[in-house]
Amino acid sequence: MNIQYTMLLIGVSALKISTKGRYGLTIMIELARKHGEGPTSLKSIAQTNDLSEHYLEQLIAPLRNAGLVKSIRGAYGGYVLGDEPENITSGDIIRVLEGPISPVEVLEDEEPAKRELWIRIRDAVKDVLDSTTLEDLASYSDGDQEAYMFYI
Repeated sequence: MNIQYTMLLIGVSALKISTKGRYGLTIMIELARKHGEGPTSLKSIAQTNDLSEHYLEQLIAPLRNAGLVKSIRGAYGGYVLGDEPENITSGDIIRVLEGPISPVEVLEDEEPAKRELWIRIRDAVKDVLDSTTLEDLASYSDGDQEAYMFYI
C-alpha cells in the first residue's frame, strides 16, 4: 500500500460523522419534508425513523439555539424549520452538532505534500456539505434518477 493511499484512508476515516450529526440531519430532513404543514413532534420523528426520542431531545436544543429550528408550544406543538429548506445546508447542521469540519488538524510543520492533502480533503468535504441543502435532501428518493452523487 503506497503512502498517499494510506494518508487518504486516514483522512477519510477521520471524517466519520457521529450519531449526533446523523440523527440531527434526520431531524432536519423530516422537518424539511413537512415544511409548511405546521409543527412536527420529536416523537413522530423518532417513531418514523426508529430512533430514541430522548436522544433527539438532546440534539434539538443546539439546533434551536443556532436558529435552525423553532419550537412551537401547545397541544399541537412541535418543531419547524427556522428558515426555508433551500437556505439551510447540511454544513450548517453538522457544524452546530459536530463542530468545525476538519478531517485532521493541519500543522504548519507537517510535510507540505501531506498538509496539502489534508487541506484538499477538508475543502472537498466542506464543498459537499455547504452545497447540499435541506431541500436537496428532503426531495431525494431511492428511485430518483437524478439523485445526488457526492464525490470527495
